[in-house]
Amino acid sequence: MPFNFSRTSIPEVILIEAKQFSDNRGYFEEIYKESDFHEYIPCHFVQFNHSYSKKGVIRGLHFQLMPVPQGKLVTVTSGKIFDVAVDLRKGSPTYKKWVHAELTPGKLFWIPSGFAHGFLALEDSHVIYFVTREFSKDHDSGIAWNDPEINVKWPTTEVIISEKDGKLPLLRNSKANFEYGMDIC
Repeated sequence: MPFNFSRTSIPEVILIEAKQFSDNRGYFEEIYKESDFHEYIPCHFVQFNHSYSKKGVIRGLHFQLMPVPQGKLVTVTSGKIFDVAVDLRKGSPTYKKWVHAELTPGKLFWIPSGFAHGFLALEDSHVIYFVTREFSKDHDSGIAWNDPEINVKWPTTEVIISEKDGKLPLLRNSKANFEYGMDIC
Protein backbone atom coordinates (compact mmCIF):
# COMPACT_ATOMS: atom_id res chain seq x y z
CA MET A 1 0.00 0.00 0.00
CA PRO A 2 1.47 3.40 -0.95
CA PHE A 3 0.06 5.05 2.22
CA ASN A 4 0.77 4.98 5.94
CA PHE A 5 -2.26 5.83 8.13
CA SER A 6 -1.70 7.07 11.72
CA ARG A 7 -4.48 7.92 14.15
CA THR A 8 -3.90 11.03 16.24
CA SER A 9 -4.77 11.52 19.93
CA ILE A 10 -8.29 12.15 18.61
CA PRO A 11 -8.76 8.77 16.89
CA GLU A 12 -11.15 10.00 14.20
CA VAL A 13 -8.51 12.47 12.94
CA ILE A 14 -5.90 10.70 10.80
CA LEU A 15 -2.49 11.67 9.43
CA ILE A 16 -1.63 9.97 6.15
CA GLU A 17 1.80 9.77 4.52
CA ALA A 18 2.01 8.99 0.83
CA LYS A 19 4.90 6.97 -0.55
CA GLN A 20 7.01 8.78 -3.13
CA PHE A 21 8.54 6.97 -6.08
CA SER A 22 11.66 8.94 -7.03
CA ASP A 23 14.15 8.83 -9.87
CA ASN A 24 16.42 11.29 -11.69
CA ARG A 25 13.37 13.13 -13.13
CA GLY A 26 11.79 13.88 -9.74
CA TYR A 27 9.07 11.84 -8.07
CA PHE A 28 5.55 10.50 -8.39
CA GLU A 29 3.06 9.86 -5.61
CA GLU A 30 -0.56 8.92 -5.33
CA ILE A 31 -2.34 11.33 -3.00
CA TYR A 32 -5.65 9.47 -2.88
CA LYS A 33 -6.80 5.98 -3.82
CA GLU A 34 -10.30 5.03 -2.69
CA SER A 35 -9.55 1.33 -2.25
CA ASP A 36 -6.64 2.09 0.12
CA PHE A 37 -8.43 4.85 2.03
CA HIS A 38 -11.80 3.11 2.47
CA GLU A 39 -10.82 1.18 5.63
CA TYR A 40 -9.89 4.42 7.43
CA ILE A 41 -12.02 7.00 5.62
CA PRO A 42 -15.13 5.35 4.13
CA CYS A 43 -16.28 8.59 2.52
CA HIS A 44 -16.95 9.84 -0.98
CA PHE A 45 -15.39 13.16 -1.99
CA VAL A 46 -17.56 15.49 -4.09
CA GLN A 47 -15.58 18.74 -4.37
CA PHE A 48 -11.86 19.55 -4.59
CA ASN A 49 -10.67 23.01 -3.54
CA HIS A 50 -7.35 24.83 -3.86
CA SER A 51 -6.11 27.80 -1.88
CA TYR A 52 -2.87 29.74 -1.91
CA SER A 53 -1.78 31.35 1.35
CA LYS A 54 1.18 33.58 2.03
CA LYS A 55 3.40 32.88 5.03
CA GLY A 56 1.64 33.99 8.23
CA VAL A 57 -1.93 33.56 6.95
CA ILE A 58 -4.41 31.77 9.19
CA ARG A 59 -7.54 30.39 7.57
CA GLY A 60 -10.20 29.22 9.99
CA LEU A 61 -11.44 27.82 12.14
CA HIS A 62 -14.13 26.74 9.66
CA PHE A 63 -16.88 24.13 9.52
CA GLN A 64 -20.15 23.55 7.72
CA LEU A 65 -23.30 23.17 9.84
CA MET A 66 -25.75 20.28 9.93
CA PRO A 67 -27.46 18.94 7.91
CA VAL A 68 -24.60 19.29 5.39
CA PRO A 69 -21.37 19.04 7.41
CA GLN A 70 -18.11 18.49 5.54
CA GLY A 71 -15.33 16.04 6.14
CA LYS A 72 -12.03 17.33 4.72
CA LEU A 73 -8.92 15.60 3.46
CA VAL A 74 -6.20 18.26 3.34
CA THR A 75 -2.78 18.24 1.70
CA VAL A 76 -0.26 20.72 0.35
CA THR A 77 1.38 20.68 -3.06
CA SER A 78 4.03 23.20 -2.01
CA GLY A 79 4.95 24.91 1.22
CA LYS A 80 4.26 23.93 4.82
CA ILE A 81 1.23 24.46 7.06
CA PHE A 82 0.34 23.98 10.72
CA ASP A 83 -3.01 22.23 10.21
CA VAL A 84 -5.54 22.06 13.07
CA ALA A 85 -8.68 20.00 13.79
CA VAL A 86 -10.95 20.92 16.74
CA ASP A 87 -13.57 18.45 18.00
CA LEU A 88 -16.93 20.26 18.21
CA ARG A 89 -19.10 17.16 18.74
CA LYS A 90 -21.06 17.62 21.96
CA GLY A 91 -20.80 14.49 24.12
CA SER A 92 -17.46 13.44 22.63
CA PRO A 93 -14.69 12.45 25.08
CA THR A 94 -12.47 14.85 23.12
CA TYR A 95 -14.98 17.73 22.87
CA LYS A 96 -13.15 21.09 22.57
CA LYS A 97 -9.80 19.32 22.18
CA TRP A 98 -7.57 20.00 19.20
CA VAL A 99 -4.82 18.20 17.33
CA HIS A 100 -2.45 19.42 14.67
CA ALA A 101 -0.08 18.18 12.01
CA GLU A 102 2.62 19.95 10.02
CA LEU A 103 1.76 19.24 6.42
CA THR A 104 4.29 19.26 3.61
CA PRO A 105 3.90 17.63 0.19
CA GLY A 106 3.17 13.93 0.64
CA LYS A 107 1.33 14.33 3.96
CA LEU A 108 -2.46 14.45 4.26
CA PHE A 109 -4.73 15.19 7.23
CA TRP A 110 -8.26 13.80 7.56
CA ILE A 111 -10.65 16.07 9.49
CA PRO A 112 -14.10 14.43 9.90
CA SER A 113 -17.47 16.14 9.93
CA GLY A 114 -18.15 17.64 13.36
CA PHE A 115 -14.73 19.26 13.58
CA ALA A 116 -13.55 22.80 12.94
CA HIS A 117 -10.57 23.11 10.60
CA GLY A 118 -7.97 25.79 10.19
CA PHE A 119 -4.34 26.24 9.31
CA LEU A 120 -1.41 28.61 9.57
CA ALA A 121 0.84 28.91 6.52
CA LEU A 122 4.38 28.43 7.83
CA GLU A 123 5.62 29.16 4.30
CA ASP A 124 3.87 30.37 1.16
CA SER A 125 1.65 27.33 0.55
CA HIS A 126 -0.69 25.76 -1.97
CA VAL A 127 -3.35 23.73 -0.12
CA ILE A 128 -5.74 21.18 -1.63
CA TYR A 129 -8.95 20.17 0.18
CA PHE A 130 -11.04 17.14 -0.79
CA VAL A 131 -14.48 17.58 0.81
CA THR A 132 -17.39 15.20 1.37
CA ARG A 133 -20.19 17.70 0.70
CA GLU A 134 -20.41 20.65 -1.63
CA PHE A 135 -19.97 24.11 -0.16
CA SER A 136 -23.22 25.58 1.18
CA LYS A 137 -23.18 29.31 1.82
CA ASP A 138 -26.23 28.93 4.09
CA HIS A 139 -24.37 26.43 6.32
CA ASP A 140 -20.90 28.02 6.24
CA SER A 141 -19.71 28.77 9.78
CA GLY A 142 -16.73 28.84 12.10
CA ILE A 143 -15.20 29.90 15.38
CA ALA A 144 -12.45 32.38 16.23
CA TRP A 145 -8.95 31.13 15.51
CA ASN A 146 -7.82 32.45 18.91
CA ASP A 147 -10.77 31.30 21.06
CA PRO A 148 -9.31 31.01 24.60
CA GLU A 149 -11.65 28.12 25.44
CA ILE A 150 -10.04 26.05 22.65
CA ASN A 151 -6.56 27.57 23.14
CA VAL A 152 -4.85 26.36 19.96
CA LYS A 153 -1.10 26.80 20.43
CA TRP A 154 -0.35 28.48 17.11
CA PRO A 155 3.43 28.69 16.56
CA THR A 156 3.31 32.47 16.00
CA THR A 157 1.29 35.47 17.13
CA GLU A 158 1.95 37.60 14.04
CA VAL A 159 -0.79 36.45 11.69
CA ILE A 160 -2.74 37.63 8.69
CA ILE A 161 -6.48 36.87 8.77
CA SER A 162 -9.36 37.80 6.53
CA GLU A 163 -12.00 40.27 7.65
CA LYS A 164 -14.54 37.40 7.60
CA ASP A 165 -12.40 35.15 9.82
CA GLY A 166 -11.68 38.07 12.14
CA LYS A 167 -15.41 38.31 12.85
CA LEU A 168 -15.96 34.62 13.67
CA PRO A 169 -17.53 34.10 17.12
CA LEU A 170 -16.15 32.27 20.11
CA LEU A 171 -17.34 28.66 20.39
CA ARG A 172 -19.80 29.52 23.17
CA ASN A 173 -21.52 32.00 20.80
CA SER A 174 -21.29 29.85 17.67
CA LYS A 175 -23.93 27.88 15.80
CA ALA A 176 -21.98 24.60 16.05
CA ASN A 177 -24.63 21.86 16.07
CA PHE A 178 -22.70 18.58 16.09
CA GLU A 179 -23.26 15.52 18.29
CA TYR A 180 -20.90 12.68 19.16
CA GLY A 181 -21.76 9.58 17.12
CA MET A 182 -22.67 11.50 13.97
CA ASP A 183 -21.49 10.23 10.57
CA ILE A 184 -17.82 11.17 10.05
CA CYS A 185 -18.41 11.91 6.37
